[in-house]
Amino acid sequence: MQQLGEAIHESVSESEHIAGVVKDIRKQGFDVLLMLEATIGLNELEHQPSAQLEASGGESGDTGEAFTAQDVNFLKSLRISVEEHDR
Repeated sequence: MQQLGEAIHESVSESEHIAGVVKDIRKQGFDVLLMLEATIGLNELEHQPSAQLEASGGESGDTGEAFTAQDVNFLKSLRISVEEHDR
């Protein structure tokens, strides 16, 4: 987790695009304080034989559901409501 946080920080701090925008803001007489908040969720993968993964379509299989329960929980954490429709 620490390595992921460091990688995100490094990506942002080394971004030429972000540096350019910050420079433009400072030219206009403003000081810039950039604070980012990241929510990172981890789920332990269930160990399945590769034959079962292939038979079930792996992770990209179409289950007919628009969102998984995990997707809905993530969207709710962002305060995005998801309407559920009967099929």
